[in-house]
Amino acid sequence: MNAPLLHGYTVFDQLRREGVPLRAFAHLGDAVAAALWDRDEVVQTSYRDPGHHTLSLYVEGGYGIRRRRDDGILGSEGAGSICLMPSDLTTHWDVSGPVRLFHLYIPRAAFNRVVVEALDADPATVALRDATYFHDSYMETAIRGTVLPLNWDEPADRLAVSHASQMLLTYLASRFTDRGGRTLAVRGGLSPTALRRVVDFMDANLDQPLAIGDLAAVAGLSAYHFARMFKRSTGESPHGFVLRRRVERAKRLIETGRDSLADIAVSCGFSGQSHFTARFRQVAGVTPGQYLRASGASSRPER
Repeated sequence: MNAPLLHGYTVFDQLRREGVPLRAFAHLGDAVAAALWDRDEVVQTSYRDPGHHTLSLYVEGGYGIRRRRDDGILGSEGAGSICLMPSDLTTHWDVSGPVRLFHLYIPRAAFNRVVVEALDADPATVALRDATYFHDSYMETAIRGTVLPLNWDEPADRLAVSHASQMLLTYLASRFTDRGGRTLAVRGGLSPTALRRVVDFMDANLDQPLAIGDLAAVAGLSAYHFARMFKRSTGESPHGFVLRRRVERAKRLIETGRDSLADIAVSCGFSGQSHFTARFRQVAGVTPGQYLRASGASSRPER
């Protein structure tokens, strides 16, 4: 693994200093970041006033980990255990044995924007709860079913991962905060002008990684508000819409008969042909090779 790209996240930096193996990491837009760790040691770890919120899921193992508090010791329930560590909280942990950890690092500014958009509340009156070793089917399913199976470095998957992270932030703000205030009502979708700007930006950057924050900035909205308004306007999630546009472009390029399928995969934002094939079949119902042969342009190479 290369030098850390998430430097500045206290919890991340602490684990890197301790030499914990880092299996995956990614910036997900709006300064939110994710990391996947594999740890197997006996050690004490402290995260001191991190300055950012952390959502942690024990993906595998973790039965030997304990949190030390002034009022006693909390024991892990192993895989599926979730912890929330607010930004201003110092925590102390006894680690023993193997654990695979998923972490979502959430800057206070990003969380505050979600509080404003989702709760219509003053962030100064809203506090993320300190919660250790609980289970939540929504969060665990979102992480295991959406975030972990995707390739965080794959441009075509980045949008889905960033969208899932925004939904997790919204869920945290709605369910795991001490607050007052009312829920923000769903309003109308994007204006035609804003929607056209976003679609034009998508089409101009289909070969690049796209995150929810990138698209939201074009529309002049927060990531959370943009995702809701985009789906209200189009009937599709931003990820689903972009994936369909990528496949539509790939179809047009296949039909021209000029480029190999490998080149088309890259130009449409897929990092490799296997990923291209899976996503193309997901949308079109056939593989790129099958579409090539059906198009009558099969005289050129598939690779």
